[in-house]
Amino acid sequence: MNRNLKLVVNNKFKKEKNYFFEKDELKSILNLYAKMVSNGSWKDYGLAISSKKVTFSVFKNAAENAVYKICKTFKPINQNLKYSITDSNGKIINNSASLENLILRTKWKKIK
Repeated sequence: MNRNLKLVVNNKFKKEKNYFFEKDELKSILNLYAKMVSNGSWKDYGLAISSKKVTFSVFKNAAENAVYKICKTFKPINQNLKYSITDSNGKIINNSASLENLILRTKWKKIK
């Protein structure tokens, strides 16, 4: 019996990172979305995912541009830029290091 065993580890393939919202983050966003849908402000949403950031876009109508975009940046220059909310023109309305604080501090306008 051969007692000279070798352990071979294949590190050739790096484990891919999952770029998305964490479960609690998505729950907070979907709770906000449900609240805004129930008051008639928001109608639809979309997700955009890249290796730099993930974006939850909110639409008044499916055929229009996003009214708001809730973004999570994976490697921000500044921690306060980790989460941001932009308007339809791409202007940053609010940003924070915490998604919960960002959602609570933002004044969500009813869209007419």
